[in-house]
This record gives sequence, C-alpha cells and structure tokens, in this order.
Amino acid sequence: MYAPNHRQVSILAGILILSTLAGCTNYRKRWEYLNAEHENLKSRYEKVEQEKGQLSQRVAQDQQTIEELTRQLEAIKRNPKEAGFGDLPVSVDTAAGTITVTVSNALLFDAGRATLKNSTIRELDQVISTLKQKYAGKKIMVVGHTDSDPIQKTKDLWKDNWELSTERALAVTRYLIEHGIPEADIMAAGCGPARPVAPNTTAAGKAKNRRVEIVVQYRG
Repeated sequence: MYAPNHRQVSILAGILILSTLAGCTNYRKRWEYLNAEHENLKSRYEKVEQEKGQLSQRVAQDQQTIEELTRQLEAIKRNPKEAGFGDLPVSVDTAAGTITVTVSNALLFDAGRATLKNSTIRELDQVISTLKQKYAGKKIMVVGHTDSDPIQKTKDLWKDNWELSTERALAVTRYLIEHGIPEADIMAAGCGPARPVAPNTTAAGKAKNRRVEIVVQYRG
C-alpha cells in the first residue's frame, strides 16, 4: 500500500491551508458585500417611510383645505351676495369649484361690436375690485357668449358668432389686465351660441344668452 512521504504530506497540508484561507477570504468579501447592500436597502427604506409620512400629512392637509373651500362655496351658493360682486348675477358650481359672475353684453358692447362702450365700465370695475380683494391669485376664465341669430349689421367684421364672442371675451380680458389683474391668472375663450342659458325663441331669452362670464376657479 502506498504511503506518502513527509514532503508530500507537507505539500498537501499547505494546499489545504491555502484553500481554507482562500475560502475564508471569499466568505469575508461576500459578507461585506451583503452587509453593504443591507445598509443601503435599510437607508432607502427609511427614506421611503419618511416620504410616505410627509405625503400622508400633505394629503390630509389638502383634503382639509378642499373641504373648507367647499363649505365656503356652499355658503356663497346659498347667498350669492357673499361672492362680493354686487348686483351682478352669480352662480356657483361646487363640483367644479367655480364661481361665475355674468355681465350682460348690453352693458358692455353695441350690437355686433367687440369694442367696450366706454373707457370705464362700472360693472367691470366692481368685478376687478372684488377679484383683487377676495380672489387674488385665483385662476380666471373670461368666456364670451352670443345668441343664435346670424350676424347682420356687422357681418363684414366677423366670420360668425364664434369669432364675435371670442373678440368680446378678449376685450374684457384686456380691460381686466389693464386694471391690475395679472396676465398669468387669466384666460379668454369664446363659445358663440353653443351654451345658451335660455331659449333663443324670445327676445328676453336671446338677451340672457348675449353675455360675458367671468369664471373664478375658487377651488383648484
């Protein structure tokens, strides 16, 4: 039977020791890697938990703000005078979060025209004063409307009621901007005859439909 000599035994022992040391080194590196990954994941988890808490707090605050603004809108809906626009008609859409004040075209424009009747319009000045005092920073949409009658006297000026309503909305928008409403807070649009508030079958109904609406986005 073969028996290794002393030299061979020494070599084999050395190989075993080196293998064992190499294995220990690999395990050490593996442990260090996993430990670093653990610390990294732990840090990320703590950050996510912190952001989650901050987000939950913000959601709760936003919900509280929305509920308060909704209560205010409901109060204005019950008593439109609280909107602050004097005797001008006011409507509230609590679902959309808007307050709409309506100005008749008869107060603003001559028939078929889009130039304001006067350099100073009392009704618009009342609107501007209220916007500055009660609704500063709110987004505003100025929307022009007409009745369904085709343009007759000034048909050389306008292609149709859509164009006329848009130009009227722009005239009111420019007036508001010139009197201190920030450009960044206001937009203009024309709806022509598309959104009547009364039948266009009577003179009274048509008069109601010829209007400019100033819509305040009260609850964003």
